[in-house]
Amino acid sequence: MTDFSLSDSYAYCQQLAKHTAKNFYYSFLGLRKEQFQAMCVLYAYMRTVDDLGDQPQCITDERVESLKQWRRELQNVLEYKQIPKDQIYDPCFPALLDVIQRYEIPSKYFFEVITGVESDLQPIAFQTFDELAEYCYRVAGVVGLCCIHIWGFHDDRAFEAGIECGLAFQMTNILRDLTEDVEMGRVYVPQEDLDRFGYSRTDIQSKIYDERFRSLMQFEVQRTREFYQSSERLFDYISPAGQGILKAMYRLYGGVLNEIERSDYDVYSSRAELPRWRKLLIAGEAIVSSRWFSVNLYK
Repeated sequence: MTDFSLSDSYAYCQQLAKHTAKNFYYSFLGLRKEQFQAMCVLYAYMRTVDDLGDQPQCITDERVESLKQWRRELQNVLEYKQIPKDQIYDPCFPALLDVIQRYEIPSKYFFEVITGVESDLQPIAFQTFDELAEYCYRVAGVVGLCCIHIWGFHDDRAFEAGIECGLAFQMTNILRDLTEDVEMGRVYVPQEDLDRFGYSRTDIQSKIYDERFRSLMQFEVQRTREFYQSSERLFDYISPAGQGILKAMYRLYGGVLNEIERSDYDVYSSRAELPRWRKLLIAGEAIVSSRWFSVNLYK
């Protein structure tokens, strides 16, 4: 890993994104080559940090240490602005450093993601929605902020809209993955919301599907939908090429939210998701839209 060249690093990130990002990878293809590569690097970094926090073969203390080591490596790379030759680093780091410098992405975003994943290794017990929103900022909002730097933006109002967009996407994940998360001891729904509908963490663990649960989920879905709507202004602040990918992401995540609603909020029985053909169609339309813009821009 030590001798990975910059081109090798970019190739590694692209292969990782191709094999694990699935439909998002094909959505990236609508961007210019440099932006496409940068999105693959961003994905590779975020995916690796997430995997370090979810290593099933490791106990919690080992996962904590893995994330601490990753934080130290990131700090060293950013401080020395190069990869130390006498140490072993993840293959994504040379390309990551290049992307951060090229697109002037604040390095604090990458540390925030580590902090967010670290918090997943502790008992999850958010008392208020504000606490949950702070967590969502760290694991999703900062990803949106990195994206708009890569896509290009022309208005600083893109930052707030990007954070709201990340919140909408992460809330969708939380509602979809309620069963999987509780099996790992994680309940992200704030206590104040559970109290509002007379539902409890124990009820979630027991997967009790009743009117209380449906009312709770309806409330959460509606709030999430409001964040989708309020963050739509982001389209006005970013480049047309970025708009194509963003539209695809809205349709993919928003489609999952619609599926949750269509199932009468019964996320306990089955996982809400879009059929593969539909996800591929959305990704394909994003590619066509972005390439159409590029062709007409340079006519």
